[in-house]
Amino acid sequence: MKIARLGHLNQERPAIILDSEKAVFVDHIIKDWNRTELENGALEKISKLNLTALDKVDLKDFRLGSPIARPTKVICVGLNYARHAAETGATPPAEPVTFMKAPDTVVGGNDDIVIPPKSEKTDYEVELCVVIAKSALYLKSAAEADQYILGYTISQDVSERHWQVERSGQWMKGKSFPSFNPMGPWIVTADEMKANGKDANNLKLWCKIDGQMRQNSNTNDLIFNIQHCIWYISQFMELKAGDVINTGTPEGVGMGFKPEKFLKGGEVIETGIEGIGEIKSKVRRF
Repeated sequence: MKIARLGHLNQERPAIILDSEKAVFVDHIIKDWNRTELENGALEKISKLNLTALDKVDLKDFRLGSPIARPTKVICVGLNYARHAAETGATPPAEPVTFMKAPDTVVGGNDDIVIPPKSEKTDYEVELCVVIAKSALYLKSAAEADQYILGYTISQDVSERHWQVERSGQWMKGKSFPSFNPMGPWIVTADEMKANGKDANNLKLWCKIDGQMRQNSNTNDLIFNIQHCIWYISQFMELKAGDVINTGTPEGVGMGFKPEKFLKGGEVIETGIEGIGEIKSKVRRF
C-alpha cells in the first residue's frame, strides 16, 4: 500500500496511491494520516476496503503533501553512512548520533525549499525516512523493530551548515528552518516493500542538483541499520505513531566537495530511493 495526502497546503486529504497515475481518497473512513488516526487503527481500516471500487482521481491534478500530517517528532541520525563520515573527516561513531529537527520543517516532497536570509551554506541530504506505526519504548532488541515500522518514504534533510557547525555545533540550529524537510512522495508500507522483494537496508538512493548526480549510494553503507536505530532511539525516547526518523545521508553532500557546492537559489533538487520513487523541489531564496 502507498499512503499519501493530496491537495493544496493545509487542505490535504488522505489517499491511497493505486498506480503511477491514479489514487483514491479515503477521508470517508479516516480524517487524515496522522498520529491519532494511526493509533485508532487507520491502516487496518483502510486495508479492509475494496480500493478499486472507490472513485479514482488523477494524480496529476493534485499536489502531493507530506504523507504524514503534522508529525509530533522528527528524529535524525547523523554520520550514519561510512563513506559520508569519511568525507567529513569524522571518526565513525561508536553508537548512533541523534538529534531532532522542528516538525514544522516537514513539507510536501515537491514543495519549494527556501534558503534562509543571508545563508551561504545551505546543503542537501537524501535520506531514507522510516515512519513509526505504533508506540515503541524500551525495545529489548533490534529484532523487535520491524513490528513498529509503518513504512518508508524519502526525506530531503536540508541543512544550513553555518548554523549547524559554526554556531556552537548544535545541529538542530542548522536543521529547523521552514521547508527544510521535504518528504514524500508517499509512504510505501513495510509489507508492500517486502512483497516487492525490497530490503530497506539495501536500497539505492541518490540526489541530483540541476540534473547533476551528487549523491549516489546504497543503504547497505549504513553504519547502524534501520532496526538498530529504532531500537536505540526507543531506549531514551518513546516513539509514537506517525513519528519520522531520518536515517542519515550518504557521501556527496555540498559540504564534502572541495571547493564546497552549497545551494545558491534557483536549483532543482531531485531526490530518489529505489522502491519508493522520487521527489523534486525548486530552491529559492527567502
